[in-house]
Amino acid sequence: MMKKEPQEIKLIALDMDGTLLNDNHEVPEPNRQAIKEAKKQGMEVVLCTGRSLMACEDYAKELELDSYLVTGNGSEIWNKDGELLDRTMMKSDLIEMMIELKNKHSIHHWAASVNRVWKNDMPEDIPNHEWLKFGFDIKDDEVRETVFDLLSNHQELEVSNSSLTNIEINAAGVNKAVALTKLCEELNCHMGNVLAVGDSLNDIAMIKEAGYGVAMGNAQPDVKESADWVTAENNEAGVAKAIQKFALRKE
Repeated sequence: MMKKEPQEIKLIALDMDGTLLNDNHEVPEPNRQAIKEAKKQGMEVVLCTGRSLMACEDYAKELELDSYLVTGNGSEIWNKDGELLDRTMMKSDLIEMMIELKNKHSIHHWAASVNRVWKNDMPEDIPNHEWLKFGFDIKDDEVRETVFDLLSNHQELEVSNSSLTNIEINAAGVNKAVALTKLCEELNCHMGNVLAVGDSLNDIAMIKEAGYGVAMGNAQPDVKESADWVTAENNEAGVAKAIQKFALRKE
C-alpha cells in the first residue's frame, strides 16, 4: 500500500456493479452492515455509479441511504432530497458520431438521456434530447480496441469502461472524481476525507484522488495499480472489508 497521511473519512464513495453488488446484483450482508455502521458514525455514504438515477435509487432506498447520489459516471449529482444538484450533458453531434461508429462496426450500444436509457435503439430526433452518456458493448477485442483508441483521442470526450467488454463515453471533464470534488465542497470537506472503492476504468480517477482509493479483488489490472489497497472480490463482500479498514479502523 502507498504511504499516505492518515485522514479522517467523512465520505465513502462506492461504485455499484462489480463493487458494492455481487454478481447476482445483490448487496452482500456484510456490506450492508458496514454501511450501516459508517452511517451511525456520521459518515456520508454515496453511491457513485455509471448507472442512471432510475437504475440505482432502489438500492439507495434499500440501504437507507439519505445522502447524495452520483450517477452516469458523474454526469449528474443528486442531493439528499432527490433534487438535481449538478448536470453535464454531451452535445448531440457527439451522439450522432457514436451512432455512425455503431453502424460502421455493427456493435451494440446504449445511450442515456435525462429521462430514459436507450438500448440498441435511438430516437430519430437526436438533437431534441438531452444526452448524458453513451456506451458500447463490444465482444471483439480488436474492434473494441480500435473504437476505444479513436474515442480516447477525441478532446471533447471522457472515455472509460465499467466492464471488460464495454466502453463508456461522457463529455470531457466528467468523471467520478470531479463529481466527488463538487460534493466535498457541499459537505465542507476535501478529497483527502474520501474513501473510494471501485473495480473498473470509470473508477480510476476517484481512486487516485481519494484519501484512500481501494480496488476490488476482481478489479481490472489498471485499477489495482492505481489503488492504495486491494480488497476482497465483490462476491466476498470486499466493500465491507475496505470500510472496516479505512473508515471504521477495524483491522
